[in-house]
Amino acid sequence: MRRFLLLAHRVPPRGDFTLNDLAGGAGRMDEIARAVSTAFTLSNDLRRDTELTVLFVAEPPPTARKIELVGARLRHLNPDERSTAALLKNALVRSTNFPRELESSPGLRVSSVEPDTELRSFLARPGTVWVTEAGSPIGEYASSTEDFGAVLSDPYDPSEAETAVLQDSGVPRLSVGPRSLRTSQVIDLVHNALDLREVAQGS
Repeated sequence: MRRFLLLAHRVPPRGDFTLNDLAGGAGRMDEIARAVSTAFTLSNDLRRDTELTVLFVAEPPPTARKIELVGARLRHLNPDERSTAALLKNALVRSTNFPRELESSPGLRVSSVEPDTELRSFLARPGTVWVTEAGSPIGEYASSTEDFGAVLSDPYDPSEAETAVLQDSGVPRLSVGPRSLRTSQVIDLVHNALDLREVAQGS
């Protein structure tokens, strides 16, 4: 299983933004949508062995929310940025003032969370790493488990509090290269490294 956790720092967690300004007033929802699409879409199929959690931390609890996408059950995900943004926005809007977890569409769950607790829980799972520019090459990483989890950030760096949690967790830091890349590009390179490893291992 491949798992990603994406920290989204400026997207309004209530979904109160317009699809006509994804890069501005929506807090870079364009990049979040692109990352979600990249995490799952193949040429003619979806990656069913992948799960992605988007942690919307622009506001503290109870407004902070997470959206979990499960590849094995996911439906209605298209490769274009706008329709993916609309899928996520709909989930955020529908969950406003909703008292418990909501499955907004097949394979897409949304709920209110405490961000630090959610981040610590993800980091505690076996095979989890922090993907950052100042890390060891991902191609040299050898895991003791078949599961792989990666914490990534949107175009904005993790906050001081998030960085402290990441550092305290002791998880390996991995890098996909020396340049600062878009989150979606990083996900593509992570998938590629894992795909190549599976082929080399005869999976």
